[in-house]
Amino acid sequence: MTSMESSGGVPTVRPFAADEWPLYRDLRLRALRDSPDAYGSILDLEAALSDEEWTERLGRGVHSASELPIMAECDGTPCGLAWVRLDDNAPDAAHLYQMWVAADQRRQGVGRALVDAAAAWARVMGARQLELDVTSNNEAAIRLYEGAGFVTYGERRPLRPGSTLEAHSMRREL
Repeated sequence: MTSMESSGGVPTVRPFAADEWPLYRDLRLRALRDSPDAYGSILDLEAALSDEEWTERLGRGVHSASELPIMAECDGTPCGLAWVRLDDNAPDAAHLYQMWVAADQRRQGVGRALVDAAAAWARVMGARQLELDVTSNNEAAIRLYEGAGFVTYGERRPLRPGSTLEAHSMRREL
């Protein structure tokens, strides 16, 4: 996958490099701090990970043939991330997760650029659909995903064990 950039403030979206684990860690922890109700994981758990665990996590994704961790840069500053993974049990499906955009860059096309980059990679890898989970009360994220062609399917379920928040799945045909 190559970087995508154009004039007019459109962000650059590119894969992480394995040695960028400190940047990945910082973006991931910012995401969990900024939007704690958007993820299945929580800040305390991930903040406690060692440098070696962050190195291994990103390295595994970067070197995998079935995963792609990506980041967005806005005017050279990291402003978002996402991770897409092919489904081992259903090779025609890919899953988008860890999606996050910095608060000051929302509604600027960053989220859409991340989704489009993930979809392009998944299509090249042979997937026919891109799936994700979204917190059911996250109206801004739901609007982003619907605008990118996703539709809701399945039933609502708890965001994570013990949570009163619910999540639902969305899917986009590729």
